[in-house]
Amino acid sequence: MHRLKSFLMLTDKGYADLKKAIGACTLSNLALMLPFIITIQIFAQLLKPLTGEAVDLPALWMLWGGGIAAAIVVFLASKYEYKKTYVTSYLEAENSRLSVAEQIRKLPMSFFNTRDLSELTTNIMADCATTEHVLSHIVPQLFANAVSILFICILTALYDWRMALSMFCTVPVSVCIIWGSKKVQTRLSEKQIEAKLNASGQIQEYLEGIKVIKSCGLDGAKFSSLNRALLLLKKMAIQMELGTGIFITGAQMVLQAGIGITVFAGTYLLTKGKIEFIPLLMFFVIVVKIYGPLIVELTLLPELFYHRTATKRMRILMNASVMEGDAGKHLKDWNIQLDNVSFSYNNQSQEENTVIKNLSLTIPANAITALVGPSGCGKSTVSKLIARFWDVNSGCIKIGGIDIKTLDPEHLMGYMSFVFQDVILFNDTVYNNIRIGNMNASEKEVRMAAKATCCDEFVSKLPEGYNTMLGENGYTLSGGERQRISIARALLKNAPIVLLDEATASLDPENEVLIQQAISKLIRGKTVIVIAHRLRTVEGADKIIVLEEGKLTEEGNHTELMQKKGLYERLYRMQQDSLGWSV
Repeated sequence: MHRLKSFLMLTDKGYADLKKAIGACTLSNLALMLPFIITIQIFAQLLKPLTGEAVDLPALWMLWGGGIAAAIVVFLASKYEYKKTYVTSYLEAENSRLSVAEQIRKLPMSFFNTRDLSELTTNIMADCATTEHVLSHIVPQLFANAVSILFICILTALYDWRMALSMFCTVPVSVCIIWGSKKVQTRLSEKQIEAKLNASGQIQEYLEGIKVIKSCGLDGAKFSSLNRALLLLKKMAIQMELGTGIFITGAQMVLQAGIGITVFAGTYLLTKGKIEFIPLLMFFVIVVKIYGPLIVELTLLPELFYHRTATKRMRILMNASVMEGDAGKHLKDWNIQLDNVSFSYNNQSQEENTVIKNLSLTIPANAITALVGPSGCGKSTVSKLIARFWDVNSGCIKIGGIDIKTLDPEHLMGYMSFVFQDVILFNDTVYNNIRIGNMNASEKEVRMAAKATCCDEFVSKLPEGYNTMLGENGYTLSGGERQRISIARALLKNAPIVLLDEATASLDPENEVLIQQAISKLIRGKTVIVIAHRLRTVEGADKIIVLEEGKLTEEGNHTELMQKKGLYERLYRMQQDSLGWSV
């Protein structure tokens, strides 16, 4: 049974609930035998005149009363089965989704470089739904039907082993047909799931790029790839159903041949005087009744094969190594030091794939440090390594003398606030989007942060003020308004280290002034790391670090770097000259 727990990826509670569900289904199946047994006894009473005996009316009335009592027992058993099977399976599916989401939250960013968003969405939704279906409709019923069939087989064998053998002789053959087709069904399942993931990816790409598709007149061209993916999914689904259907139908035909064998064997024994008519009739009724659960068994087995294939990716996800560390260490100094740090995405060791190369530098505490350099030089990568979005390949990064690899990522994140160029807002109210920075903040603190970052003026004009729903990723707001909300969020967090990644790069002059005012309040008395392409915005930084191809080229303040006549001075002059360009 512990292998079953691992196979279904169950929690301890889910495994305990599954055992209860199997017991409840078995109880329900046994309860269903009561009306069947009473029906047999009623038939036996009604057929007594054929053998010259009189019908026992008191016994017949008792059987009718027993039938009513059996119906009540069946109702109570079915109600108990529903509670222990369906309700608990839905709760376990909920726990599975939460576990997957929790695992995703703890994974390093390098994991997401090898996974599509559609695949992770499938893990959380479709794969967990498959597990839910298996727990509610397949596994408990499989075990319960197996117990019921074994029970009936033993009882009938005790009465007449020859009839029992004729009834159940085709069962092993049918099961072998289904089990023997396991490899074929697994291969078909893999192809269907691959086609499903491809179709999900194409749908996501089409929806995300709909603006570009429309503006460039690519509707037909881009839709063709989506259409091909959907047609392939349709083809694979048909192949899957056809392949599975052939084996299931074949197994069912073999199984139901047992009815003919039972009739033949019973007739033969009756003509030889080795069985009486009433018991023979009872066996005929039993064989028709028992083949229903047997056919269900044969239908459910392929679904178990599909489940194993469908959850294969979820197993990889749940077994992936998470970023760990000590949450008990407290940082008291905000001095940041990089010591011979090298890094490449996806841990690629080739020189040409190395983004950061033996980089050593110091970012002083309680000062503004700017990271500048040509596009692709590694500025954003350095800031994300400091935040431990990724772990370095070699060397180490220390904050206050403590290696960040030894710190729990979430604990480390508590010391940092971020303002990125690409702002992510949630489909929630303005108030809740700001409050994300500090979920323990009071309403007064949230509003103070909004006022300090110049949000209050545009929020007050919204239909419901701070209770206005922003829509998906805040599409109802302008770029500058969205950026100001992200700064309010960071201000509310009040972390000692602030990372600004091109926070004003794509803003108009009016919004840039407002956001610069907001940022000035955010960074007061903090250790600040600024990433900027427009060098005029970092002229006043306490320290400027110039990177080129992942290496430290120059460092100093603006005046010192201009006097060196190096890369910084050249980039600065080029940008100043470009200010005079006009169209």
